[in-house]
Amino acid sequence: MNSLQKTVMTIVLLLSLAISNAQIKNAKTETAKIFGNCGICKTTIEKAGNLQKVAKVDWNKDTRIATLTYDSLKTNPDEILKRIALVGYDNAKFLAPEDAYNKLSDCCLYDRELKTAVKTDMETMPNHSEHDIHSDITDKKQKTASPLNPIFDNYFLLKDALVKTDAEMASMKAKDLLTAISTLKMEDLKMEEHMVWMKMMKELTNDIKIISETQDIKRQRDLFKSVTQNTYELMKVSKSETPTYYQYCPMQDAYWLSKENVVKNPYYGSMMLSCGKTVETIK
Repeated sequence: MNSLQKTVMTIVLLLSLAISNAQIKNAKTETAKIFGNCGICKTTIEKAGNLQKVAKVDWNKDTRIATLTYDSLKTNPDEILKRIALVGYDNAKFLAPEDAYNKLSDCCLYDRELKTAVKTDMETMPNHSEHDIHSDITDKKQKTASPLNPIFDNYFLLKDALVKTDAEMASMKAKDLLTAISTLKMEDLKMEEHMVWMKMMKELTNDIKIISETQDIKRQRDLFKSVTQNTYELMKVSKSETPTYYQYCPMQDAYWLSKENVVKNPYYGSMMLSCGKTVETIK
């Protein structure tokens, strides 16, 4: 390849990057090391990290360095790297879950240098066994309130408004729930929480927004079915100090969540307040 061809290719590459970055508003660029081996790794890493008009990942398999370009008002490097870890790739911020790593193709099974380093550090720490360290981490996590708690708390307030058949109050509580969603810091979520959140965030937000904008109680209750299902999925992966009761209305073939094991049906209110039963206790 002569110098002219190289120059043309460089210009084309720079132009393609410029066009791609131009689609991302408030763009910032950072680099991060992501472990992997081959072209399959590159495709998987970039697919996991990319979000249309929000984030773009360009990973170099030779250097193992990724360039992260992202909308700084909508995401951050931690969120991008967490998604990549969830599909099996250790990186500068997060270790991949064991089951995700084990699912990689044989050619993609890179040496887990970071995991080995972490284990070595734990083994050489004086006066602390690996069990002690894991216990300390567990204790700290248990003492730290889940970042999802404000969402759960506002869900229960919305549910209570529907129990009272108070459409105006339900609309107000839905607005509070939207605020809780908008202020959630996704980088604070555990990996399991983050994975569920990314799948249902859009639908949950859309349903709650509609509830906040209408005072049609029937419409609010219909949408609450989907809101409950998504909140339930979140609650299943988020540890709570107190049990939550998953309850079922056979007349509506619909569920709701409650902090108490007493049936107060949000789909009928006083018309059939005790219609339903507890089908699961979430702890």
